[in-house]
Amino acid sequence: MKAVRFHEYGDPSVLRYEDVGRPEPGAGQVRIRVAGTSFNGVDGNIRGGFMQGPIPVALPHTPGIDVSGTVDALGEGVEGVAAGDRVIGFLPMTGTGASAEYVLAPAEILAAAPTSIPLPDAAALPTVGLTAWQALFDHAGLTAGQRVLVNGAGGAVGDYAVQLAGQAGAYVIGVAGPRSAERVRTAGADEVVGHDGTGGVAPVDVVLNLAPVAPEQLAALAGLIRDGGVLVNTTVWMPAPSDEARGVRGIDLFVRSDADQLAHLAGLVDKGELRVEVARRVPLAELPAVHADALAGTLPGGKVVVTVGAAA
Repeated sequence: MKAVRFHEYGDPSVLRYEDVGRPEPGAGQVRIRVAGTSFNGVDGNIRGGFMQGPIPVALPHTPGIDVSGTVDALGEGVEGVAAGDRVIGFLPMTGTGASAEYVLAPAEILAAAPTSIPLPDAAALPTVGLTAWQALFDHAGLTAGQRVLVNGAGGAVGDYAVQLAGQAGAYVIGVAGPRSAERVRTAGADEVVGHDGTGGVAPVDVVLNLAPVAPEQLAALAGLIRDGGVLVNTTVWMPAPSDEARGVRGIDLFVRSDADQLAHLAGLVDKGELRVEVARRVPLAELPAVHADALAGTLPGGKVVVTVGAAA
């Protein structure tokens, strides 16, 4: 089968489109015929060798932590999943990824894929959808009537966060640049401000930071939070600030796989209550170019889906 792998850490040129053996599922695993995966920023950081401490991988390594596809083989002891099922999942970050025609996955991380969108596009949901959900509800405890500011609302996680927060009955303020402001409004933001316009924002209950801002910028965002509020930060190399005197909590989010949450998100997609936006679709052989665009800062807003055509 075909796969994209890197045999050493480095810039995008280390990625190779090559032939590898088709994997066989072990106990508790299923083999998925991959329809799609997606690019996440962490893929580039792993490839560059910047995550060897928190996310150690064995070389050669196949990137791609999102997967959508069809189950085609079951390992021993697998229940609740059958060959032919269309599934999505957030794969273990330290394991072999889905930038290949076939990938193995623990059966317990998988959820049924949404049926209302093309199966490859469903790979745009798991990692960023779970990040948005866990930030808003597991960590911030967002409830109806609260005010939430999403910094980095123009990105893929931000798009889901704006949609989900609005559906929960919150007043949503999206912070976005000129290129993505209209997309943030379309996602349902009640208010959109530029990166230099947050100083005029009225106090909020929750700040969700999705952008790699400077420490002083993150501290300024924390200053917008009402007493007793929460700042949830996904740029984990820069710890979220707290203000104990005001009861403001700073939380660093490490997204985790959760099949039940993923199934709920897929259900929202099929109900028409959650939009999956795909900014670009590229074939597997062009994944190195996606990594190069990410490094150059020229990727479009939204998700880039990598389509995979496995042999029968």
